[in-house]
Amino acid sequence: MKTYSAKTAEVEKKWLLIDAQGLVVGRLASLIAMRLRGKHKPTFTPHIDCGDNIVVINADKVVLTGNKYENKKYYWHTGFPGGIKERTARAIMEGKFPERVLEKAVQRMMPGGPLTNAQLKNLRIYAGSEHPHEAQQPETVDVASFNAKNTRKG
Repeated sequence: MKTYSAKTAEVEKKWLLIDAQGLVVGRLASLIAMRLRGKHKPTFTPHIDCGDNIVVINADKVVLTGNKYENKKYYWHTGFPGGIKERTARAIMEGKFPERVLEKAVQRMMPGGPLTNAQLKNLRIYAGSEHPHEAQQPETVDVASFNAKNTRKG
């Protein structure tokens, strides 16, 4: 018996559409990260991009559980001495780019490196309900029906 290793030409990529309204950020991010890597497929190969293309709409309506909306902090460094900066999840969600909360959650659940950078380019997140990918005919995935804990009334 031989171990199957997928070739780049053999990979079949699907387009998926996820409506993030009312979904919990961490649970949604873990599902997206798994689908981006292709781990849901029996032909998963760690060194090949065999994940799907994912379009997420209503990313500004995701829910953070507990006190994370007020207390969770996102840090970055400017590169200068003493240049550590922070911003709360609330400030980001109420700011100009609320989709960055979900984007960072997905990015931080992936291993990192050149392959991860290529796989993250297959993720498209939009704050509103409109997206320019109708021509690809994305298949809708109902994440809320997978588990009752995936949604929060908040």
